Amino acid sequence: MGSKEGDGAGGIMDLRNLLAEKGVRMPDPGSVFIGPGVDPDRIAPGAVIHPGCRVTGPRTLLMEGAEVGEEAPATISDCLLGPGVRLKGGFFERAVFLDGASMGSSAHVRAGTILEERASGAHAVGLKHTILFPFVTLGSLVNFCDVLMAGGTSHENHSEVGSSYIHFNYTPQQDKATASLLGDVPSGVTLRENSIFLGGQGGLVGPVVLAFGTVIAAGSIWRRDQPKRDRLVFDGSGKRGEMAHVPGHYKSVKRIVANNVEYIGNLIALLHWYGNVRSRFIRGPLDQALHQGLVENCVDAIHERVSRFRQFCGKMKRSLEIQESLAGGADSSTSGAILKAQKTQLLEKRDELAEVFSRFTDHPGETGGGEAFLGALDRVRDGRDYLSAIRSLSHEDAQLATLWLSAVVSGVRGRVFEMLPTLRD
Repeated sequence: MGSKEGDGAGGIMDLRNLLAEKGVRMPDPGSVFIGPGVDPDRIAPGAVIHPGCRVTGPRTLLMEGAEVGEEAPATISDCLLGPGVRLKGGFFERAVFLDGASMGSSAHVRAGTILEERASGAHAVGLKHTILFPFVTLGSLVNFCDVLMAGGTSHENHSEVGSSYIHFNYTPQQDKATASLLGDVPSGVTLRENSIFLGGQGGLVGPVVLAFGTVIAAGSIWRRDQPKRDRLVFDGSGKRGEMAHVPGHYKSVKRIVANNVEYIGNLIALLHWYGNVRSRFIRGPLDQALHQGLVENCVDAIHERVSRFRQFCGKMKRSLEIQESLAGGADSSTSGAILKAQKTQLLEKRDELAEVFSRFTDHPGETGGGEAFLGALDRVRDGRDYLSAIRSLSHEDAQLATLWLSAVVSGVRGRVFEMLPTLRD
């Protein structure tokens, strides 16, 4: 029942009064701006809005105990905050925060971001199209766009990113086919995997895939996949060298394609999980709205990655032209003929590949072999909340979840590489 644009201070004051009457806490309501598009029914009694905050957008949802602006003014635009979420200051747009998630002041959180239960960031953290599984913790002064991070079992045993860390998500070729997958969805959702630790004052050069249990030493700029679990790794930062750089010339594409397909497949598996598992824990209309926002952001994340991947495939036209003009045309590990065939196939199939990803995304309700796990989950739910129910699963039942979602990822991977025989192992 928000006022329309042009209603002026009177309409905004009416909204503030209405929220205060229903039990929303505003210590200094005169300093709070509530946008005319905000639906007061989506702001629950017990939510707290501190002085200097701006709350806008028809999609915005604040559930009981959600608190914004505790440390500094906060702008909330079309964000969905679950119970007990604390956004202490900064700018937040089209992001979803589940129970107990938190961000420190000076945050800059943009579209496509999801923080699941008790995931957190300290001060001055920048996120966009980033998904953090339960308990994942980011230090201060972190720029972590285009990442999915899982790992850990509890608040005491969680994946962590040290302070002053960057995920490098834009390349000299001017593409963003750079999303990094830290852990994975099929095993990560069961909250049983070893945590991942990225030491501070370092960075990842995407796209990178890291296995559960990976520890990267502080100060490292990591550029390679780490497929083996439970390894301590560090870069050879003492070694220096240089090599020619030809803008637009991709000397290798196989690993970039594989990592992008793996990331998108994991997002699609997460969409299956949200649609079939988290949906079982909806208890009311505000829960329903929060869940809907969760699904929408996951779909947005998939669309973002597919769009970036399609752009990358389109750049193969220029890369092929450059390769033709250069002697040798390939690095020492890949023959020129094979590399040319790979690029040609990516260029020719880019629209069909996007359609394949869309088909998988458009049918998240199909369990695809998840019936056995869903039956096991229903047997242990019995009034439990999401985290309690997942933790109460037996090892065997948790394995059913991992097998189901692994099959979803494998299905995506298999269909894509059917179309790209030159890039298959």
